[in-house]
Amino acid sequence: MSATQGQPEQHEFSAEVGRLLDLVVHALYSDREIFLRELVANAADATDKRRFEGLTNSALALPENASIRIALEKDKKELVISDDGVGMTHDELAQNLGTIARSGTRAFGEKLNAAKAEDRPSLIGQFGVGFYAAFMVADRVDVTSRKAGADEAWTWSSDGKGAFTLTPSIRSTPGTDIVLHMKSDAEDFLDSWRLRSIIRKWADHISWPITLREVNEDGTVEEKAANEGTALWRKPKADITPEQYTEFYRHIARAFDEPYATMHWHAEGTTEFTALLFLPSARPFDFMEQSRESKIHLHVRRMFITDEADLLPNWMRFVQGVVDTEDLPLNVSREMLQATPVLARIRKAVTKRVLTEIKTRAKDADAGFNAFWENFGAVLKEGLWEDSEHRQEIAGFARFHTTHGDDLTTLDDYISRMKDGQDVIYFLTGDNLEALKASAQLEGFHARGLEVLLLSDPVDAFWPERLHSYNDKTLRSVVYSHGDLEKFSTDNEETVEAANVDTLVPALKEALGDAVKDVRSTVRLTNSAVVITSEGGPDLAMQRLMRRSGQALPETLPILEINPRHPLIKALAQRVEKKESIKDLARVLLDLARVQEGEPLPDPTGFARLLAGLLAGAATA
Repeated sequence: MSATQGQPEQHEFSAEVGRLLDLVVHALYSDREIFLRELVANAADATDKRRFEGLTNSALALPENASIRIALEKDKKELVISDDGVGMTHDELAQNLGTIARSGTRAFGEKLNAAKAEDRPSLIGQFGVGFYAAFMVADRVDVTSRKAGADEAWTWSSDGKGAFTLTPSIRSTPGTDIVLHMKSDAEDFLDSWRLRSIIRKWADHISWPITLREVNEDGTVEEKAANEGTALWRKPKADITPEQYTEFYRHIARAFDEPYATMHWHAEGTTEFTALLFLPSARPFDFMEQSRESKIHLHVRRMFITDEADLLPNWMRFVQGVVDTEDLPLNVSREMLQATPVLARIRKAVTKRVLTEIKTRAKDADAGFNAFWENFGAVLKEGLWEDSEHRQEIAGFARFHTTHGDDLTTLDDYISRMKDGQDVIYFLTGDNLEALKASAQLEGFHARGLEVLLLSDPVDAFWPERLHSYNDKTLRSVVYSHGDLEKFSTDNEETVEAANVDTLVPALKEALGDAVKDVRSTVRLTNSAVVITSEGGPDLAMQRLMRRSGQALPETLPILEINPRHPLIKALAQRVEKKESIKDLARVLLDLARVQEGEPLPDPTGFARLLAGLLAGAATA
């Protein structure tokens, strides 16, 4: 097709394209900034095509300084994107830009079948719709292009409302210039800082350099590199220094620490992908306030697609890095992933690799892993609750504080220290480690030399029920292990005479009424007078957690357990034998047990009044 020099040709978009174009502009993309990703991706594809064709035709060879250039023309309210790519002829402009979903990239892909793998360009575009994202921010788009190997250039122009023009033009070298005449509500995209941040987010690792050119208010021109330009994960590991790994980790994680572990591998076979992942060595300041989803960056052929692909389970959300694949099908906007077995296979492979790395590090049993566990163990333990496939593996390398000493220990180490006849792993959950160490619930276990896991993370209230057992040893809370203690003798046989509580227990039940479920004597206490526990429902630690999260609590009454060898209990037993009232003392006793367990008092004022009265009586006696 030809035209009179300088006279534009009028064309209509192909059938139904007008309505489809409106859909692309207003419904296909969720974020307007996507337009820059799409146009940069097209420019990178065009440059890759020319490089590929130049391998067999020297006349089409790329210039040595080939790049993608973005220029801000604030006074004209224009954004210009230029490349040194293969360019388009008059007919290709009409076909590729005049018909939505006709992609030059897809057509070009047919030429790659006979090419060697190392010579094939990594092409991003697939659908031929990305270009039209420009109309989200521009009320007119001009595309001037000159085909490599041709002498003439043409300008395609449209307002995106159903028609376009083609006009003979001039471009001194092959390539394409796209001029966006920005809408009034899109002028924020003429800010260099905003554009640079978008490029860093979506196209930082495009293989071609991207420069940003801006004319300052004083008339000076400033041109700076806008992207990193190198996909580090695509390089051979032998060519990457530890410093480069660290720099990349800090860039992608927005962190300042050194990575605790680096995983860099290329997977081949049914599904092909490259991954570069890091285990952090320090916990971010806002880590526990962040969302629970994994934020691994998914790239398809170097182009960032999303960090919401859930490439790792939630309990590995602290892992940072990139996964890049050639095989993943995307939806037409390239913002969302199609449901596909490919993605599932990638997730499984990446999870397995990270789990293997953590298990390997755990075997070293060094201070480095213990520090890593202190930072991220609470998150990893979420896998004990929610991941049935990997639950036992996580339990194998998990670390715990116990009553054995100050050092972290494993379940295997705990089992190796079990007493003869012990077939249960005992644990106690609570709000903080120091409170657990001082808990009255542990007194009977200390006296019998029974080790107890001390679990102070919120998730610890949940996962033992799901794990249930490890190496054929059942996990059981000390709260529900009252009967177990009778099977073991104390390290120092008790010589203190016990009170006769046969009359005291009924008296306490009568005095406390419906404030308790039961009152009973216990062997779990050695130093404390009383302790409260629960049965047939959530334990006290779980109840506190449910209250803090605003959940409705089932009606559960505490069980008051008394130590018959404690002087206070003996004194109460004597009062009952003398037919004296113990009503007020019983209420104080129950509230003291609540305070001891960190439970809220139902009537703090009443407790204070009763206690003050008792103290006053004792002081004047």
